[in-house]
Amino acid sequence: VQLVESGGGLVQPGGSLRLSCAASGFTFSNYAMSWYRQGPGKERERVASIGSTAGGSTYYVDAVKGRFTISRDDAKNTVYLQMNSLKSEDTGMYYCNAAQPDRSWWGQGTQVTVSS
Repeated sequence: VQLVESGGGLVQPGGSLRLSCAASGFTFSNYAMSWYRQGPGKERERVASIGSTAGGSTYYVDAVKGRFTISRDDAKNTVYLQMNSLKSEDTGMYYCNAAQPDRSWWGQGTQVTVSS
């Protein structure tokens, strides 16, 4: 199983980034996918989730509602996180997660830094 995140970087406040997570080694469409983040000195928190293709429901933490959008492309085994109107408090390492009730896998993370 592999989850490989990409798309992080340094961006100014108000800017945008799109994170990608390419998955392999499991049946991607059967798994709920999530993005988590861990800021400096903070605990890891769930930012957004999207259900498996059959479910398709989404979740966003209040802090990112209206600014972030999670989506998935099952043909490409990839989940995305479109991040707009970025704020300094969005800074952190962003991790991709694939989950079913009895198992969970993590990527290595991609760094997002929002600073002027």
